[in-house]
Amino acid sequence: MEKEINNFSRKITNESDLPAAHAMLYATGMKDLDFGKAQIGIVSNWYDGNPCNMHLNTMGKIVKNSIIKKNLVGFQFTTIGVSDGITMGTKGMRYSLPSRELIADSIETVVDSHHYDGVIAIPGCDKNIPGVMIALLRLNRPSIIIYGGSISSGFYNGKKLDIVSSFEALGKKNTCKISDIEYRNIVKNSCPGPGACGGMYTANTMASALEAMGMMLPYSSSSPSTSENKKIECKKASNYIKILLEKNIKPKDIVTKDSIKNGIKLAMCLGGSTNLVLHFLAIAKYANINLTLKDFQKISDQIPLIGNLKPSGDFLMEDIHMHIGGMPVIIKYLLKKGILLGDCLTVTGKTLYDNMKNVPDITFNQKIIFPVENPIKKNGHIRILYGNISPKGAVAKITGKEGTMFRGKAKVFDSEEEANKAILNNTIKQGSVIVIRYVGPKGGPGMPEMLKPTSYIMGSGLGKNVALITDGRFSGGSHGFVVGHITPEAESGGLISLIKNGDFIKIDAENNTINLEIKKEEIDKRKKLWNPPLLKIKQGYLYKYIKTVSPADKGCITD
Repeated sequence: MEKEINNFSRKITNESDLPAAHAMLYATGMKDLDFGKAQIGIVSNWYDGNPCNMHLNTMGKIVKNSIIKKNLVGFQFTTIGVSDGITMGTKGMRYSLPSRELIADSIETVVDSHHYDGVIAIPGCDKNIPGVMIALLRLNRPSIIIYGGSISSGFYNGKKLDIVSSFEALGKKNTCKISDIEYRNIVKNSCPGPGACGGMYTANTMASALEAMGMMLPYSSSSPSTSENKKIECKKASNYIKILLEKNIKPKDIVTKDSIKNGIKLAMCLGGSTNLVLHFLAIAKYANINLTLKDFQKISDQIPLIGNLKPSGDFLMEDIHMHIGGMPVIIKYLLKKGILLGDCLTVTGKTLYDNMKNVPDITFNQKIIFPVENPIKKNGHIRILYGNISPKGAVAKITGKEGTMFRGKAKVFDSEEEANKAILNNTIKQGSVIVIRYVGPKGGPGMPEMLKPTSYIMGSGLGKNVALITDGRFSGGSHGFVVGHITPEAESGGLISLIKNGDFIKIDAENNTINLEIKKEEIDKRKKLWNPPLLKIKQGYLYKYIKTVSPADKGCITD
């Protein structure tokens, strides 16, 4: 006799005093025998206005067909998404990070109100992945995440392209390094179809981390969006959700302090996005696990950078799939080296170590992943900086290619738009520290990403000659000598609000410090003259976000 696994849905289907509910379930196509089956919510971040998400509904249908064959009931629903690539550098970007909370809230609402017994979530773009993870932790019922997969690379003039190629192309065009025709062809050929941005940007960073953390099936993070492997994964998910239901394995059984560390370590080894910090602080909070900025620095001090992946390196996620054999090959290697812990439970019902037993060993006749003994950098590229500019912490992305120390004169902008104009008009001098402020969680609002200015800097050839600091954040595609998440932010009266043009700023990524080199008396004088700016938004969702969001060092959560 099959074990009863409809622990939640039976509170509706087995209750005789809910005739309207039963009538509606019959209307969905359920039969009498289905009322005793477990119900699975199949949620995707599908919408057809973004390549990262436009194929997710099709994946959901494959999952649903597989669910039915396993004698389960599957109900598809969707939640929102925001395309970072489309909104980047516009006012729409203010909704990107806040969309993470809306995604979590909406999934929690549907699953809890409809009493689904388990969840299979199919995210695509950046904030989708942490958004669904937060929801699954709040609900804490058997769940699996299937990553929508990475986009194929574009191609033009003998070179591979990706989304960042298009941003950097504008900087090259403005400095006459490429023609207008070349620029247009790069833009047209950067994104050839469905899937998330191809480098080790935020979506691939989070997918890799969650696979190492055990919330995705092996190979989920590296199987391309249009591959046969991704279709097979969607079919297999029903096997594993049933195992999780039968064993009553829930997200909080899988997401532990050790598994979170596994996710962070893998992402740092691969040169992942600084957004990892914001998202894992939030994930840890909902898993009831204590995690602080200092934990990230401890991990970074111990972890070598071995991934030669974009934006700082040369390769894309598709190269891991084609030339390495998939993410499990890297995970197995890091297990062997003692960097990852193998006894953590995963969505297969087995440990991470058990999942890797039959995975091939890595070979080093390629230039994508370096040996631990001969890394690109002996420790992690994510640095947590403290100093008078960021007494509560800031997050830097320093691979070493830009150097590890920078001292220069401040060039201050109170908005991203002003900074972008200055860079494109070639008014930024070598040796400058660009300061972009009033773009934090409250000041932005929504802490928009600074991919445009960092891409323009790189495209203009200034990558090694200027630094950029901000109370905003960076895209996973950003690279250069950049420091974000400065806390307290300018809107809250942080010292970044008091910096003036010409002030000297020193950033030291070896000693993990960032300081404004002026006397305390001058700082005190400026504080007395500072007045908080008026809020940019006075109604709607972003107004609610301003009123509830926590600082960046706490993960920008809203409760």
